[in-house]
Amino acid sequence: MPLTTIYNGGTRVIGDTTTAVLPQTFHPNVASFLAQLSANSFNATRAQADALNNLVWSLVGIGIWSKMKIVYPMLGGTAATHKFNLVNPQDTDAAFRLVFTGGWTHSSNGAKGDGSTAWADTFLTPSVSLTTSSGHISYYSRLQSQETNNFEWGCQNNPQTTIVGMAIARATTNLTSFRWGVNSGSNTSPSITNSSSQGFFLGSQNGSGINDRNIYRNGVKGTTGQGTGNTALPAFKLALNALNITNTSRSFYSPKQCAFASVGDGLTDLEVQNFYTIVQAYQTALGRQV
Repeated sequence: MPLTTIYNGGTRVIGDTTTAVLPQTFHPNVASFLAQLSANSFNATRAQADALNNLVWSLVGIGIWSKMKIVYPMLGGTAATHKFNLVNPQDTDAAFRLVFTGGWTHSSNGAKGDGSTAWADTFLTPSVSLTTSSGHISYYSRLQSQETNNFEWGCQNNPQTTIVGMAIARATTNLTSFRWGVNSGSNTSPSITNSSSQGFFLGSQNGSGINDRNIYRNGVKGTTGQGTGNTALPAFKLALNALNITNTSRSFYSPKQCAFASVGDGLTDLEVQNFYTIVQAYQTALGRQV
């Protein structure tokens, strides 16, 4: 059966009627995350806390919470609250919390870059925290815009031989592409053609072959990567809303508004579909779904 997530009076039920009811208490990570928001002058409403708690327990329920290294739920409306990683809600580089630089606009709908100076450092290095055969990056975009060249996630070495990145929309081609440890080009980058840059975009490398490299929009898979397999991942920090080049410069800034983002291990087609259902339910509970 397709996954359903139900929150009702403290009871969280995931899946069909044979699925166990999850605990009614706040997940420990949610409790820690909400404490950090409170310490930074934002007290979540019960509806917001429930939405966040339902998100985590749902990811636990489908077995992918343990695959997450970064989850940015973008709750609270300020840089001081949007920076926290739900997987490890501490204000440290080692916890992969964000450091925002440049022209960002923060609101209850998420964090929006200015497209020319705004980027955020995640402090996660793909070659250290991920592998060539297993990894994913995701981005929930609320902005409809087509740019000539931009990255919502990205880092690379120089000269450009290894790269991890996602470019949601290209003005002339309506193409969304995903790159995982390989140079740019249609022969190595799976893509999906669409006229909208809104929604939940996810790129996943879930196996050692190039046919295991895929990109999805709202749980629907695009084309598979073709050509050469991965040999290495970049040894530089992954950036949000820009491409980080050797930790010394940034380019291809994105003006997108991010309402959710994640980094972690590779995911199967079914896991991606269920992940989208859960993230969309979270955005709907907050009234900012697209």
